[in-house]
Amino acid sequence: MKEIIITILVVLLDFFYPLMSKKLKIFLFKKRKKLVYRLFYSRVNKIGIPLLLLINFNVITFWLKKWGVPYENIAFYINLFLIAWAFYEIFKYVVYTIISVKLARKANVRRELFLLVINLTKVFLVIVVFVLILSHLGVNLTAIITSLGIGGVIVGLAAKDTLSNFFDSIRLVSEDAFHQGDWIETKDFEGFVTEIGLTATQIRTFDNSLITIPNSVLANQWVKNWSRRIIGRRIKFWIKIKYTTDTQELNRVISEIRTMLEHHPQIVTDRKIASQLRKKMMKNTLFSIEDKYGVRKTLLVYLDEFDDYSMNILVYAFSITVDWEGWLKVKQDVLFKVLEIIKNSKLELAYPTSVIFHDERKNLWKDS
Repeated sequence: MKEIIITILVVLLDFFYPLMSKKLKIFLFKKRKKLVYRLFYSRVNKIGIPLLLLINFNVITFWLKKWGVPYENIAFYINLFLIAWAFYEIFKYVVYTIISVKLARKANVRRELFLLVINLTKVFLVIVVFVLILSHLGVNLTAIITSLGIGGVIVGLAAKDTLSNFFDSIRLVSEDAFHQGDWIETKDFEGFVTEIGLTATQIRTFDNSLITIPNSVLANQWVKNWSRRIIGRRIKFWIKIKYTTDTQELNRVISEIRTMLEHHPQIVTDRKIASQLRKKMMKNTLFSIEDKYGVRKTLLVYLDEFDDYSMNILVYAFSITVDWEGWLKVKQDVLFKVLEIIKNSKLELAYPTSVIFHDERKNLWKDS
């Protein structure tokens, strides 16, 4: 009687599971302000389906055993697969929860490291399942391990590139060259890192295409990481001024531009960023804070060179923001203010000009 009741309950669970899942997701959605509930909302079915299949299959095998139907071999394989699947989904949920909690606390989270752990767990589960299947089939594992000496060499040679990419993925993560979401540039491509896998890294380029790069390629060439800076994106341009000998006015304009930059709320100076760096300076004293975290505060305004048709004033500064659109707004504002300073001065902007001399003398080329 107990077996029949359990079977009926499982059948009812199967029948009402879609409704229960929907109600549970509604409940979790209402509690979405709590991070654990919000994350569980997105993984209800992914965790529930393998567990539900596992319960159903074991009920079926119970009745098969009661009726004397042979099932042991197939049952072992299916149970092993479902248990591994359920464990993997639960493990992913735990890892994603840890990542989300750290992100909510604004902690420095290396998501690619967690993804590497997930991928390694997937490989580990496959190996465990494979070994258990061989053991269940009665294969002598000791003999297999003993023969791995020669077989390992053969497999190593055959999978040399794959193994190289795998170890280079660990090297990339350990060297902390870039993180998931970083904007990187190499000699061949440029874009945002979307995923660092076991053998390859995926890059989303600025034209929205997805490039998959073997990790061995990335690990053995230079990589420029544009995201590794917290303060300071460079603004550099030259102001071309018509030639003049009024050095006093030229000095006044240069000084006024420098003063404008020093007082600009979005241009880096020591005074403006001191509060942002104070905490980092208290934590780290063994290295340069500016080089470690990516801080640049150089501000230069000087007469730089005499060109063919102009005198060039170099303007070199850094915006506080490193965001592209924010940087463009700051640069535009600086350019407008520079134009206003030139407009209110005695100087004029230079541009390439050509002088054509027209000789109006008649009979210039006639023989005398």
